[in-house]
Amino acid sequence: MKTIYALCAMLMLPAAMPAQSEAPAAIQPVPTKYQVELMQMGTYAFIHFGPNTFQNKEWGYGDADPSVFNPDTLDCDQWVRTLQGGGMGGVIFTAKHHDGFCLWPSYFTDYTIRKSPYRHGYGNAVGELAAACKRLNMRLGLYLSPWDRHQANYGQPAYVEYYRNQLNELLLNYKNLFEIWFDGANGGDGYYGGAREKRIIDRQHYYQFDRLFALVNKLQPQAIIHTDGGPGSRWVGNEDGVAGETNWAFLTDAHAVAAGVENYETVLSQGDADGTHFVPAEVDVSIRRPDWFWSTTNESKVLTSKQLVDLYYKSVGRNSTFLLNVPVNIHGKISAADSTSLAGYYRILQSTFRTNLLNGAKVTASNERGTSFAAANVIADDYDSYWATADGTSTGTLTFTLPKATTLNRVLLQEYIPLGQRVKSFTVEYLNNGQWTAIPCTDAMTTIGFKRLLRLSSDITTTGLRIRFTDARGPLCISAVGAYEATEE
Repeated sequence: MKTIYALCAMLMLPAAMPAQSEAPAAIQPVPTKYQVELMQMGTYAFIHFGPNTFQNKEWGYGDADPSVFNPDTLDCDQWVRTLQGGGMGGVIFTAKHHDGFCLWPSYFTDYTIRKSPYRHGYGNAVGELAAACKRLNMRLGLYLSPWDRHQANYGQPAYVEYYRNQLNELLLNYKNLFEIWFDGANGGDGYYGGAREKRIIDRQHYYQFDRLFALVNKLQPQAIIHTDGGPGSRWVGNEDGVAGETNWAFLTDAHAVAAGVENYETVLSQGDADGTHFVPAEVDVSIRRPDWFWSTTNESKVLTSKQLVDLYYKSVGRNSTFLLNVPVNIHGKISAADSTSLAGYYRILQSTFRTNLLNGAKVTASNERGTSFAAANVIADDYDSYWATADGTSTGTLTFTLPKATTLNRVLLQEYIPLGQRVKSFTVEYLNNGQWTAIPCTDAMTTIGFKRLLRLSSDITTTGLRIRFTDARGPLCISAVGAYEATEE
């Protein structure tokens, strides 16, 4: 009889909230799988090379004789191995810079490597790099400058077709490109077939970017399209190597334009919290800052390994990708000063992030969506497993109890962005003499996105770490949390 009464009582009580087996609904905008792959790559290289290299110039006017381009020992395998030694997973090559000189033998112009003495007129730097990337398992992207200071018809409708033909030529001949880079510098003074004048164009409409994007999507749909405002990735708004500490991977319609974004320094650095387009920031900077091309006068400008590490935290560590320019010299190689700095930079990062100090910790959460979305997933070393909270729960706490006192000075957080960037604010605390205390860190604790790295101003030794997510756009989806000790920075 007691059993019957107990059963009746249970049936009358409201049911406990059941565990949810389905993933949280995506919150728009969300990335494509290719955008996720780009964020996972994290760091990749730029290579600026061309007639400017042989003239100690940053900006070619478009009137250089092709004969100036003549590297004596060009070695694309050396480029790729050097970049891989710096942790780079891909390289974007300047197939054509603003001077209009093509580093492949384009069918549509004689202003190409074909007219240079390199390999007796049979050279193709784009082709050689593509072959090296295939041999050594490096991803390739191409930069094709819309602005052309050499072409006589620049500024006229005929140039738009010329440019589209060149883009089509590259897309057909060089497969599996991971990014196409459209530079935002457009219009100004130039040679223009001997006219030597200034030409101004409507940067947003002249090139008919919609047609160019459609061509890329048709021939190489996996390629990320980079312009000031996307659609694949956006410029960060500066060439200093620094993203905003608050950084949404979103842009509004007004800012998701190829060129001419107003207030670009602020808008592109931070993104738009209310944006409807998923357009992550790409941070571009040169190792010979601020110079993009190698010259005989800028070796003293090579950034040190520690300076590069600082830029890594300010780019990848702020929900961006890191595009680092490493120029090629007149011999056709990456110089020793650049490769040494790059190798040292990667060694420091490997040393710092080799071991997650939270491995082995007991992880508890204030709320769990279900067994498939348990708190322990954040230290599982699998991006596609994550901790999630129940529907209607946009705040929460993760607590890590360490098996012994541990010294750390870096903290990593990652969201599962295939379901959308969500976190608006969070705090990090550590157990200090039995009390939860804010970590010594001046970094803004606002957005997270694909990756957020915090640098503590001093080491802490603790047996507990706590992350409190205080505001988000929906249920939390946290893929990873890590703690590390940097010793070489």
